[in-house]
Amino acid sequence: MRMSLAVILAVVVFLADCTRLSSTMPQPLKGTPINQGYDATPTVAPLMSFSILYTFSGGVDGGAPGGHLIRDAAGNLYGTTSGGGKYNRGVAFKLDSSGIETVLHSFSASDGTDPTAGLVRDASGNLYGTTSSGGAYNDGVVFKLHPSGRETVLHNFNGRDGATPSAALVRDAAGNLYGTAPNGGANNGGVIFMVDTSGHETVLHNFELPNGSAPFGDLLRDAAGNLYGTTAQGGGHNDGVIFELDSSGNYIVLHRFSGRDGEGPFGGLVRDVAGNLYGTACCGGADFDGVVFKLEPIGDESVLHSFNYADGFEPMGDLVRDVAGNLYGTTPFGGDGVGVVFKLDSNGHENVLHLFSGSDGYEPVGGLVRDSAGDLYGATMLGGQYHSGVVFKLTP
Repeated sequence: MRMSLAVILAVVVFLADCTRLSSTMPQPLKGTPINQGYDATPTVAPLMSFSILYTFSGGVDGGAPGGHLIRDAAGNLYGTTSGGGKYNRGVAFKLDSSGIETVLHSFSASDGTDPTAGLVRDASGNLYGTTSSGGAYNDGVVFKLHPSGRETVLHNFNGRDGATPSAALVRDAAGNLYGTAPNGGANNGGVIFMVDTSGHETVLHNFELPNGSAPFGDLLRDAAGNLYGTTAQGGGHNDGVIFELDSSGNYIVLHRFSGRDGEGPFGGLVRDVAGNLYGTACCGGADFDGVVFKLEPIGDESVLHSFNYADGFEPMGDLVRDVAGNLYGTTPFGGDGVGVVFKLDSNGHENVLHLFSGSDGYEPVGGLVRDSAGDLYGATMLGGQYHSGVVFKLTP
């Protein structure tokens, strides 16, 4: 199994940076409240049943699923793996409701390799995604996958227009695709891009270090066409930012992280009806083990939860939010050492829903998907019977 070297190196650099002593941590920005009331001993909720839906072998069926899953109305799950497949360069897969996996496409050097992100699906059943390497210039591609399994490369990145895209795409009603690449661009700090229905790519924003750099997370798009996201670097303390790119193309830094309020956000954002944004930062917080944060429309950021290893460590994936305001997510480390699934209620109280042990999977890097019954679905990059990852389900 293999991941994009650029992605691995970037993650390693950031996680190593999280070991800085507290005396070197910058103080929070004025007006940023820090939650010191995190649980010293996490609550493990007994009301969710864990099951493994599929175990990857690392062979032709794929291995190391790193992105979040998506789910259709029939209950089928879709995702990617960065390893395995016919050419050992990753696959796009479908998992039906009975746990039968179908490899929809095995990636090769020419059509993109090492897909590390989730997929997006249109009404006709076409799937769209990115690979972090491969393609004409080995800088990754945007692809379309027809329901028949035919893959089309919509765009080959060449470095100048972005490189190593590692996030899922978001699609508008006209079929345009929006995404981020953490490298490349005019300043080599990454880009926000759009690919239209004819495959033409437009760079919407070139990142540069003072105002945000290295966007790894998925974009969020609102009804007005504004895009929201995070960068893992940049800002006043080089700890990352939350940004908005409005529908007119204006780039706005909404929040600069300062360490104690979070550091190195790798995931995307989720938004409630009032316009509040929620997300995770892999480092920083009260114990420097990562945080869940909230950003209000007026610009005030608050830490909803600081992780302390026992209840999770270094969250990287997107959150999912239910109608009651509860947040659900994963951390790839912590708990028993190899990751947790957690719930954070509207009062900021965290429940650990599952502690991974290795045999049931470890390192759940991506986020979760939730169905109308409250079931949660996700994947772990490693672990399971063949140490190549699993797809799991948690049922209330």
